[in-house]
Amino acid sequence: MKQRNLLQGRAAAVTGMVLLLLILLVAVFAPALAPYDPWAMGTPYLPPSSEHLLGTNDIGQDILSELIYGTRVSMFIGVCAALITTIIGTAVGVLAGYFGGIVDHILMAVTNVVIVVPSLPLTVVLVAYLQAGLWNIIIALCVTAWAGTARLIRAQVMQLRQQPFVQLERTLGMGNGYIMLVHILPNVSGIILTRGALSVASAMLSEASLSFLGLGALGQKSWGAILNNAFFRNGVVNNCWWWYYPPILCICVCVVAFMLIGSWDDRRSRGQNLLAM
Repeated sequence: MKQRNLLQGRAAAVTGMVLLLLILLVAVFAPALAPYDPWAMGTPYLPPSSEHLLGTNDIGQDILSELIYGTRVSMFIGVCAALITTIIGTAVGVLAGYFGGIVDHILMAVTNVVIVVPSLPLTVVLVAYLQAGLWNIIIALCVTAWAGTARLIRAQVMQLRQQPFVQLERTLGMGNGYIMLVHILPNVSGIILTRGALSVASAMLSEASLSFLGLGALGQKSWGAILNNAFFRNGVVNNCWWWYYPPILCICVCVVAFMLIGSWDDRRSRGQNLLAM
């Protein structure tokens, strides 16, 4: 049973990686894969056919081409936002957990304030204030997203700093920076990778929400922007299911892929603990 759980976790992670690889390939080779220019206009409201596999929107743009190009924007925002939040959360968590004392109190006070702030309303306000743009959206998404990672890493680092190997390094006169980089960070790498993967999924959902509300990057094709156009430009009223179902499916598949990858380290750790019992 225990071995089966580990194998199932590995299979889920491999499935997530395969899905992610396919998504990345679509994003990289979008110009070659898209059958049409996603900004070119034609006959509106065409249903799926051999000429337009996913039909066209209200101004005749090919929806399949929009989806393919939208992969680039959605992935770029998700990955960049996740990378920044993971770096900030890791830095805060390691510093707070390793040094403790006044450093821990200050950093955790800030973290606790950030955690209690409603993230989506704050993000909406920030994007509206900063004006819609790729980097403004990424900055707005990063303001509150790092706090959960910081708390998790701090808890793990507080345990690690009491371990004999850390105490031995201190006795030998090794600097704090060396200890944190060489001994602490490798031992929390599992949490960092897991939180990073889950952060991408969270950032992509947030970007889709912002774009659906009309706060997405201006002039950019993203899955959220396609949904916004479908709902506010009579796609639902006209029952153009080929307009709004595909971006929803793309978002779901991408989020599931990152969640499968992010859950693997947790499953592996639990499996190893079960085997040790």
